[in-house]
Amino acid sequence: MVSTLFLHPAIHTLESDASTVSAMLVTDGRIVALGAEENLRAQSPEDTETVQLEGGIVLPGFHDAHFHIGNLARELEAPDLREATSLAETLDLLRVWKVEHPGNEWVLGGRWNQNQWTDGETPHRAHLDTLFGDRPVALPSVDGHSVWANSAGLAAVGIDRNTVDPIGGRIDRDEAGEPTGWLFESAMDEIRDLSEAALINTLHESLDLAQRELLAVGITHITNFDGDDVRQGMLRLQADGRLRIRAHLGSAAADLDRTIAAGRRTGDGDEWITEGPVKLYSDGALGSHTAFMHEDFVDEPGNHGIAIVPFEELCAQVEQAVSNGIAVATHAIGDRANTNVLDAYERVAALAAEQGLLNRVEHGQHLQWADVERFTKLNVVASLQPIHCTTDFPLSHELIGDRDIAHYPWRSLIDSGALLAFGSDAPVEPANPLFGVHAAVTRENRAGEPAGGREPEQRISLLEALQRFTAAGADAANLGHQVGRLAPGQLADFVVLDRDIFAVDPHEIPNLQVRVVVVDGRIMHESR
Repeated sequence: MVSTLFLHPAIHTLESDASTVSAMLVTDGRIVALGAEENLRAQSPEDTETVQLEGGIVLPGFHDAHFHIGNLARELEAPDLREATSLAETLDLLRVWKVEHPGNEWVLGGRWNQNQWTDGETPHRAHLDTLFGDRPVALPSVDGHSVWANSAGLAAVGIDRNTVDPIGGRIDRDEAGEPTGWLFESAMDEIRDLSEAALINTLHESLDLAQRELLAVGITHITNFDGDDVRQGMLRLQADGRLRIRAHLGSAAADLDRTIAAGRRTGDGDEWITEGPVKLYSDGALGSHTAFMHEDFVDEPGNHGIAIVPFEELCAQVEQAVSNGIAVATHAIGDRANTNVLDAYERVAALAAEQGLLNRVEHGQHLQWADVERFTKLNVVASLQPIHCTTDFPLSHELIGDRDIAHYPWRSLIDSGALLAFGSDAPVEPANPLFGVHAAVTRENRAGEPAGGREPEQRISLLEALQRFTAAGADAANLGHQVGRLAPGQLADFVVLDRDIFAVDPHEIPNLQVRVVVVDGRIMHESR
């Protein structure tokens, strides 16, 4: 047995605002006891190592309840176009990236944001053709719900003027009917899968780099949504003894039949990797005008978004998964999409309870007020990302206006008794959970806007926000019995921040730094 006594004057268990101890005894990766230093020294084995932790406060390790580590891994070597405010600036960044990354392989990544381009331009394949010629290009937008491709990329998947829009997707076309290279929702699936497959042989190495990025911001556990290639990459890291974070790995809808045939069920696995829910889609995203709404978008009459999967088909997918012991996590942003998902879950509520499964709504950004209470009634997890709220302030008002619906209703969900878990949706947004904590307690962006927060009545306390980035994430994965808390019997995963988060001004929270990260009782990251 390997025992370590960790000491710090402010080891905060997050059970209440004042629940701190000064010592934590860990044996073989699990917490044995917490309390006063003198008491724990008395019960420690003779060969116990003592570690004095330096920093402002010790907290449970952060659990990001909605992550895409595969996308993050791929984008570590991809062009970063997030800050570009015009098409010209975007192309300049791509031009520089091309010089640094010569070759003929697919050009992926980008996270360009046409909503912040001030020149009124739109993506077109001709722009990329000029830069990259016959080198195939597929650049996902910042929200991941559209792809900007060049002619070589389109040709690789056979998209031309005769290609019919798929169900739940759209191919943007010019006045002559030719594809512009801008693909929305399901129309981008084939080019995304083909381009990502080209990088499969090196994915596990990129995943190793990505997990180190997570540790640097205090994330010790993720609920992840990517394809089976990422699952295999994470399992390879584990087999090689290189896995440093825990992962609850969701599967893609396209893999559902294979998952069932393989006999994999939600919750299977070990202390490091567990099988997660299947990820389904009910709609698209706000920025691409594909979030499925009850009413039309203010700036686009006649368009109320896209139901990516028709309702009855969605219900059939949900029933297929749950009846085979697989929980469901469904992407839903618009209020109508959320209504549809809750309706689908209501049909299988009894079966899910019988199977011990927790179905989830991912994002849940805009809800009918009547649907807020249904999360508790149906035992559905609300998996939300606070930073989306503060990032989308101007856009959501522009597209939705002042209609009386619940926007990012964290306070209302908690008060209704719902299990609310927080994540980042990285790499759509930065992975740093402290950014999300700040957004949850202020409802302001990191520039302090709007002052006082949008709909400040939906703010939550600092303790509540931290709980939702720790214990609630584990609970949402049905793993709260073994991880997510600082308590006897729990896996010893925790972080040390440079300052006491409870003592700083809320606007300083994003500036806090992670000093030490411990996973399984071992120091996995340390910065000075």
